[in-house]
Amino acid sequence: MAEKLTDFSRLCIHTITTKPWSLAECLDNYRKAGVPAVTVWRQWLEPQGVQESARMLKDSGLRVTSLCRGGFFPAASGEERRNALDDNRRAIDEAHAIGAPLIVLVCGAVPGMPLHEARKQIADGIAAVLPDARAAGVKLSIEALHPMFSDARSAVNTLTDANDMARKLGDDHVGVTVDVYHVWWDSRLEAEIRRAGKTILSFHVCDWRTPTRDLLNDRGLMGEGCIDIRGIRSWVERAGFTGDIEVEIFSDAWWAIDQHVFLEKIKAAYLEHC
Repeated sequence: MAEKLTDFSRLCIHTITTKPWSLAECLDNYRKAGVPAVTVWRQWLEPQGVQESARMLKDSGLRVTSLCRGGFFPAASGEERRNALDDNRRAIDEAHAIGAPLIVLVCGAVPGMPLHEARKQIADGIAAVLPDARAAGVKLSIEALHPMFSDARSAVNTLTDANDMARKLGDDHVGVTVDVYHVWWDSRLEAEIRRAGKTILSFHVCDWRTPTRDLLNDRGLMGEGCIDIRGIRSWVERAGFTGDIEVEIFSDAWWAIDQHVFLEKIKAAYLEHC
């Protein structure tokens, strides 16, 4: 078991976690709360544009952990697949502009498309944009999503899938993301974390509520559910990961409350349960 965290030096919060706040509000409020790092979701760049967002991030003094999200490679037509590649190249440019060292890939799926075909298109898509990522100095991190999302959000559903794909691509600009919400249930998780080793590029935390009221927007605050978050952190750290611990919570319930109150609850839960 990992030792209990005693400070916030590795705490990162995703802008999606405090969804009601603009980028400016996230940066200001995180900084005032002593949160040192931020992961930016792409839609938070849109209102003021990439260059102004980059200036705001630099001026904030916060560490940019990653950009979310790229991916969604599979598509029914060649034109749609080309559009997906173009969008991922834009994401790489955005990550470079804001100083994000990596992009998290939600890899995509198409309802009715066989999963083996979707996985082939994902691997081909990542391979196609890898030269752009290398040129920009931006890494691509394959995130496995829970099987309940395998119809339309991702055909990469276990850390085994992500590891296999990263190994086949065989490039030091490709790694994996361990998100406890998506992989906590997997009996092979400890072994696959060990296998991933230094290719683990990011680590996301939240909790699994019982019962879960919504498939997408009912993630729990750490300690609110059944995931052994600290145990999984111990495996990730034994594998060599020492980076930020990123709080990523999609929750209609938590978005509905005062976000300053929520932020303080996140900090308390981070120390108690991560």
